[in-house]
Amino acid sequence: MKGLMRDFSLSAAVAGFIATVISYAGPLVIIFQAADAAHLSRELLSSWVWAISIGSALLGIGLSLRYRVPIIIAWSAPGSALLVALLPGISMNEAVGAYLLSSLIIFLVGISGAFDRVISKLPGAIAAAMLAGILLRFGTGLFVSLQGQPGLVLAMFVTYQVCKRLLPRYAVMAVLVVGCAIAILTGQLHREALVIGLATPVWVTPQFSLSATLNVALPLVMVALTGQFVPGMAVLRASGYATPASPIIACSALGTALLAPFGCHGLNLAAITAAICTGREAHEDPGKRYVAGVVGGLCYLVLGIFGATLVSLFAAFPKELIAALAGLALFAAIAGALANAMAVPHDREAALVTFLTTASGMSLFGLSAAFWGLIFGMAAHLLSGARRPPHATSSSAREVAR
Repeated sequence: MKGLMRDFSLSAAVAGFIATVISYAGPLVIIFQAADAAHLSRELLSSWVWAISIGSALLGIGLSLRYRVPIIIAWSAPGSALLVALLPGISMNEAVGAYLLSSLIIFLVGISGAFDRVISKLPGAIAAAMLAGILLRFGTGLFVSLQGQPGLVLAMFVTYQVCKRLLPRYAVMAVLVVGCAIAILTGQLHREALVIGLATPVWVTPQFSLSATLNVALPLVMVALTGQFVPGMAVLRASGYATPASPIIACSALGTALLAPFGCHGLNLAAITAAICTGREAHEDPGKRYVAGVVGGLCYLVLGIFGATLVSLFAAFPKELIAALAGLALFAAIAGALANAMAVPHDREAALVTFLTTASGMSLFGLSAAFWGLIFGMAAHLLSGARRPPHATSSSAREVAR
């Protein structure tokens, strides 16, 4: 605890807070859609929000302190989207059984060490390009939000640009303060939507069926590993952290299994929000950025307990404020990912393929764009290496060295 207090910084704390806010701003809406499609009661929805929040909190705090790395854990957004279509066809008891099975499979992948071996073979340029493709829509979302709230978004953008030059570590915090102040002063904060309420966990006894296993458990495993853990580890690697993937995957799966009877469908390593906490904006010293992971976990803890209050808070602020905040907070991460993707001359074409595929948002055979970006990028990388003459490879190496 003394070490944490010594390493504490306001910029890291703000990064952790914003990462948590952004985690709730978008993916939580998907959970509401899934609950509505399955006609779940308000009590079950409250329990679901509580379970994913508490799990994300405890895992994020524990792993960040253990490895001294900003590890952000969040619920599976692709998994949530998957459940919108799948939950209406099965009972909640069968869904919980499928959550348990998927977490068991992911746990076995984690302890086997297979994921670490795959990640170690991934070229840095392709990993960076995949990250850039994932983050691109948040950067463009900043300018799309100009259509709805030009005054608010422009004020936030100008604040970021000015503070980036004068007080770079506090630029994102200044954006948050200015955005909230303008929303309140201009009457855009809907106070009537604010309520105070606690989330209540509800136990759901699991049931196992072949249908739920094939249609829910296995797809959840695929989207968790390819759509969450692969880009999540790419974010950590791009920021210079060599943290092993196996314990993160295993702990996340174990946390999911313990909380599944309360509605938790999947806890994974975050990618988008993690990029906010792993960059220089959180702290100049990479060894002190873990504070962002701890603060983010504490925010999850508080927001998870006050589940009903959380939902009303996001309803009270303009959605453009959240979109602009996310885009500006990820500016540096997008720039860094693009620079790293294009840094190696002979991998530029493969990185471009990865970036375009991932940024397209396409989905094929139920697998995410991030997965296909990785597959197509690696194929381009292997093909370009196979057709490149030996002297060309040497020339590229000399060019990089210069």
